[in-house]
Amino acid sequence: MNQTLLLVEDDRNLADGLLESLKGAGYHCLYADCASNVAELWAQADLVVLDRQLPEGDSLSYLSDWLKIKHVPVILLTAMVSVTDKVIGLDSGAKDYLTKPFAEEELLARIRLHLRSGAPEAVPSNTVAVGNITIDLDSREVNQGGDSVTLTRTEFELLVFLAKNAGRVFTRDELLDQVWGYNHYPTTRTVDTHILQLRQKLPGIEIETLRGVGYRMKSA
Repeated sequence: MNQTLLLVEDDRNLADGLLESLKGAGYHCLYADCASNVAELWAQADLVVLDRQLPEGDSLSYLSDWLKIKHVPVILLTAMVSVTDKVIGLDSGAKDYLTKPFAEEELLARIRLHLRSGAPEAVPSNTVAVGNITIDLDSREVNQGGDSVTLTRTEFELLVFLAKNAGRVFTRDELLDQVWGYNHYPTTRTVDTHILQLRQKLPGIEIETLRGVGYRMKSA
């Protein structure tokens, strides 16, 4: 089992027990005890178990921003048991809601359910998908997490090339040759500028900078 879970819980005793159970079930686990540590871990997770009350306040106030980083299933943990609280939690983007105290077996069952239902569907051959980005090669449309993104022609071609070759490292000169063509005589600075534009237009896109080498898009 290669799936990664992020547990966000400020009660260390509860968190320690949950982490032990999750790891025992075969999951790779990440942990944060406050909202300020969540964003850097969120993109690595396949599912998030999120405490409703964190030291900074209600975690729902951050949830929409976190889901923009990567759209993953979220299971809320909370002592708030009213129907209104449950509706607010689900309307905020959570997939499920578990009230404290709860049985760890039930949490594990819900995690399995949402990981199954959130598994990526087969993508038609005329599209390229990497992470939460889908590229329609026929219509030249780009979609991230359900939202359409407008790219320039060169941004699109660069994105397609990196996505088709996800996991491979390319130097700036190689990218110039493959995407622009040397007859256009661009500079390597052009590559850096277009990578920056893709990162700005596609928040959370996983294009790594390898200092002194070039760029690589992480594979899904």
